[in-house]
Amino acid sequence: MALTKVSTGVVDMSGNTGGLVIAKGNDLERPASPSIGMIRESTETTPSKVEVYTDNSGTPGWQFLEEAGPSFIPLTVDYLIVAGGGGGGRSAFTTGGSSGGGGGAGEYLYKTAQTLTTGGSGYTVTVGYSGNAGVFGVSATNGGNSVFIDTTLGGGYGGTGNNSTYSPGASGGSGGGSGINASTVYAGASSTATSPGLGNAGGASTSASSAYGAGGGGGAGTAGSNGTSSTGGNGGTGVQNSITSTATFYAGGGGGGSFNNNNVGSGGSGVGGNANARAAGSPGTSNTGSGGGGGSYSGSAHTDGASGGSGVVILRYPSAYAINFQTGVGFISSTATLSATSEKVTTITAGSGTITF
Repeated sequence: MALTKVSTGVVDMSGNTGGLVIAKGNDLERPASPSIGMIRESTETTPSKVEVYTDNSGTPGWQFLEEAGPSFIPLTVDYLIVAGGGGGGRSAFTTGGSSGGGGGAGEYLYKTAQTLTTGGSGYTVTVGYSGNAGVFGVSATNGGNSVFIDTTLGGGYGGTGNNSTYSPGASGGSGGGSGINASTVYAGASSTATSPGLGNAGGASTSASSAYGAGGGGGAGTAGSNGTSSTGGNGGTGVQNSITSTATFYAGGGGGGSFNNNNVGSGGSGVGGNANARAAGSPGTSNTGSGGGGGSYSGSAHTDGASGGSGVVILRYPSAYAINFQTGVGFISSTATLSATSEKVTTITAGSGTITF
């Protein structure tokens, strides 16, 4: 194969035998300061692929060449981020009636068609942990924040039901429901969700009555219901999303407990934890960011709340790309290819670190 200069910027490499060999390596071996139009062979995939450094709508980055031709497949990503749900509060007073508030859901955030870049320093990912249940002598805790480009806030914990030392719920992505003080109505905790995230306040408690109802935790769809003189408040509804091609509810609030009564609050949208009559609450569903159910007075003893559901990060992107987990601890993930669109969906259910495309 002859190598002949034809004109400025043009080289003739035509010939009957041989071929062009270009630089190749993994992402860490890319040039530190690439120029637009530079090409190389990436060994990050199997088989390896040719990639080019291009300016995609003002955002320079490495892109794979399409196998069918010279055009590029832009890296556009839909992502769902849900923080961990707050724990449900305990029914704690030892000589009288009380009930714990439901935990608030973690903040929910969904964005579509976001243009990202490949390689580089990558993107930080954190899956929010579940908030701890309220148990004897220990308050419940908020859920952990989840991160991918944006940060979603963990759900607030449900308030402890205690006639002598009342404990309110906590603010969070969605606020926790209020626990009981037998003589005063207390408001549910507020949502601190960041725009354009979704979150709502927890429900309020009721005042002294033959049956004291604690507030339900807030959900991403609606606020938690208030407790009444006859029932605990329901958790706020979650939000349904089909990013995985299956319609799933996320971020429902936990149900509020009640005093010596079977009428307890239910978790929002079937994913928030229920309060249970004369028993401990049930937890929020894992990887939905839902709140835990509050504890109820059992007639002779007081019961614990329940933990919230852990968060999740879900990414939907073109099948020409692959995700590499570069650094981090405890990552658990799965990737599926959608038959209808041939897109990939990676669901990250635990861990914290850095990924690249």
